[in-house]
Amino acid sequence: MNTSDSVIKPDSPPIRLLIVDDNPSHMAALYHTLEDAGFDVTAFPSPTQALEVMHRQTFDLIMTDLKMPEMDGISFLRHAQEIDQNLVGIVMTGHGAIDTAIEAMKAGALDYVLKPFKLSTIMPVLSRALEVRRLRVEIAELQQRVRLHVAELEAANRELETFSYSVSHDLRAPLRAISGLSNILVESYSTGMPGEAQQLLQRIISSAERMGQLIEHLLRFARLSKQSLIKRPVNINALVNEVLEELLKDTANRNVVLNIGALPDTVGDPVLLQQIFINLLSNALKFTRHIDHPEISVQCQQRDGEQVYFVRDNGAGFDMQYASNLFKVFHRLHSADEFEGTGVGLSLVQRIVQRHGGRIWAEGEVGKGATFYFTLPQTPSA
Repeated sequence: MNTSDSVIKPDSPPIRLLIVDDNPSHMAALYHTLEDAGFDVTAFPSPTQALEVMHRQTFDLIMTDLKMPEMDGISFLRHAQEIDQNLVGIVMTGHGAIDTAIEAMKAGALDYVLKPFKLSTIMPVLSRALEVRRLRVEIAELQQRVRLHVAELEAANRELETFSYSVSHDLRAPLRAISGLSNILVESYSTGMPGEAQQLLQRIISSAERMGQLIEHLLRFARLSKQSLIKRPVNINALVNEVLEELLKDTANRNVVLNIGALPDTVGDPVLLQQIFINLLSNALKFTRHIDHPEISVQCQQRDGEQVYFVRDNGAGFDMQYASNLFKVFHRLHSADEFEGTGVGLSLVQRIVQRHGGRIWAEGEVGKGATFYFTLPQTPSA
C-alpha cells in the first residue's frame, strides 16, 4: 500500500501501535486497517486494561478515543506517558469535539484524527508521530550518555583530588628530608669534603629545589581546574601596570622598553586574569634577558568581532614547528641551563583563557622574539 511507504520502512523493526477505543466496531476497523498497513497493533476497549498491559509491554504510538466512559483520552494519555515518557499519543474524535481534541494536544497529545477514518489522512499523522517518537528516543539516549559522561568526569575529579593529596603529602615529605639533610651536610661537614663531593651535594640541593617547584606548579595546575570563577568587570590597563610594577623590581639594572597600548576592559576573574599577565610578562622579561635592547609590548586589537590581547617581546623566540608544544604541561623549548622554569606557566595561562571562553596561540622566530595572542570577553558596554 503506497500510503504506508513513508511509515513502514523495509527491514525496519515492527512499529508497535496501541489502540484504545470503547466502540468495538471502530476499534476493529482501525485494528484491521493498520495491521494490513504493516503495524504491530494491540487494541483494547478499556483504558484501564491498556495501562495494565503497558507495564509489561512497550509501544511506539498510542491512538486513543477522546471520550470514553471509564476514563477520558486526556487522562489516559497522562497516565500512559508517566509509564513511558517517550510515548507519542494521538487522539481520535468526532467533528463536534475538535476543541476538546486541541485541549488534549495541550495536555501532551501530538495530533488528532477525525472520525470516520480514512487511511490517507491517518498515515501522515502516524508518520509525524513516529518521527517525534524517534527524536524523543534519541534525546533520551543522548541525555543518558551525558549523565554517564558527567559521572565519569566526577570520578576523574575525585581521582585528581586523590592524586593532588598524594603529591602534596606523600612526595613532599621525602623531598623535604632530602633537602634538609643535604643542607645539614653542607653546613656541618662541607669543610671536610673534597671539592667534587661538595659540587655533587650542591647539585642534589638544586635538584630537590627544582622538584619542589615542579610539585607546587603541578598542584597549582590541578587546583585551577576546580577553582570557581568569580567574574566581574576588570580594568586590564590597571592590572597590567600593577603586574609590571611588581615584576620590574627584580630588573632594576635592565633598560627594558615597554609599550603598553590602550587595553579595553573585560569581564572575568581578576585573580586569574592577573595570573595570565604575570606568566606572559615574566616570560617576556626572562627571554629578553640576553638582548641588548629588550622591548616588550602589550596591546589589544579587534579582529572579527573578538577582543585579541597580545604580549610581544624581541627575545629568544622559538621555532614555529614546535608551537603546538608550547602549552603542554612540563614541556620546554629551552634548556634549564639557558632559562629557568618548570614548563607549567603557559599551560596555566591556556587553562585560564579557556575557562573564560577564550583561545590562545603564539607566533615566534628563533632569535627574533615571540608574540602570545589570547581572546577575552568584551564588557557589555563594548
